[in-house]
Amino acid sequence: MRIALVTAFPPSRHHLSEYGYHLADQLRHSGVDFTVLGDRYEGPQLPELSGFRVRRCWKVGRLNNVRQILAALHEIRPDIVWFNLVYSTFGATALPAFAGLCTPALVRAAKFRVHITLHHLMENCDLRHADIAFPRVYQFAGSIATRLLLRADSVSVLLERYRQVLMKRYGATHIGVRPHGTLGEPHPPDRRMRPPNEFRMLALGKWGRYKRLETLLEALPAVLAAVPNASLLIAGCDHPNRSGYLARLAQKWGANTHVKFLGYLDEDHFEDVFCSSHVAVLPYLSSGGPSGVAHIAVRFGLPIVAAHIDDLVQLAEEEGIALDTYDPHSSADLADRLIALARDPDRQAEMAQKNYQTALNSTMPRIVASYLDEFAALLGQSPPSEVAAKGEVSAA
Repeated sequence: MRIALVTAFPPSRHHLSEYGYHLADQLRHSGVDFTVLGDRYEGPQLPELSGFRVRRCWKVGRLNNVRQILAALHEIRPDIVWFNLVYSTFGATALPAFAGLCTPALVRAAKFRVHITLHHLMENCDLRHADIAFPRVYQFAGSIATRLLLRADSVSVLLERYRQVLMKRYGATHIGVRPHGTLGEPHPPDRRMRPPNEFRMLALGKWGRYKRLETLLEALPAVLAAVPNASLLIAGCDHPNRSGYLARLAQKWGANTHVKFLGYLDEDHFEDVFCSSHVAVLPYLSSGGPSGVAHIAVRFGLPIVAAHIDDLVQLAEEEGIALDTYDPHSSADLADRLIALARDPDRQAEMAQKNYQTALNSTMPRIVASYLDEFAALLGQSPPSEVAAKGEVSAA
């Protein structure tokens, strides 16, 4: 089986590049013949990651991505073309984004077998936080894009809720559900790594759009009044459409000794930061799909406090994640949740252990094995693996 994986890919930092890396890494360890069709990125051109065959043939914001990807596919001649997508993968503005989302349908029309991993649905995106002038037009265009994506041979979504929407609204019958998966080897929680005389709150993300830090920072004085040894670690970078967001917050809060801005975290720094934190905070205003940050926290056995958003609540229910929620518009409610957790080390330990067990049940080897079984079914081959991911529903 030869696979072409179309995804943003490191050292690019575009949407899903980290997830694309973990898919490719597991394909490599599975001995599959594959090529990454990655994105061209701005800035210094760094060496490709060792051990991967990468062709950078498309670029965010370009209108000719379809042609470039098709040209690469005709050279590679894969058995399966696997797209790793959100609606903004190919562009932050409407025209290139929509043009890019036509690519899977055109690839299938060119007689390739196509599978899509779709990380969210336009129907579940709250466009109020995207500064979009005509949200109803975007929603309409999004529904057309969804119908085009559904022309793939099969589609995987990350929540059962998404599958139900696609079945009921679009009449789709070739939809599978696969958990997001744990990105990397699970680490058992270790209290010795988490200083007993501190309470470290970690917030990681691409900030400024629907992931915003204002509510968390507003909650901080109340948390410190009740838990003087608390501190807030802010990691990540600006959302591509919100340049300067973190710099403005750092200018206001940088002198506060209880707040540290860590900048962008490469994966080799995750262990030190997550293992020494006491809780991961997800201060979202809406959802862009099942949270990758939540799954990183689960990987390191970290308790989670998150905004009460439908996708996050559904994620916790479907995958068994220990997650406390708060009203996303109330800094007082967030402070109460954090204070209660800080004062209850037994609850912290219980949540940590539950999340670690969840991580063990949804490792990337299990997730990717279920994809390979799906691809074998599409090709009429025997499945290469009997391993199936917990909660996985096949589309084949």
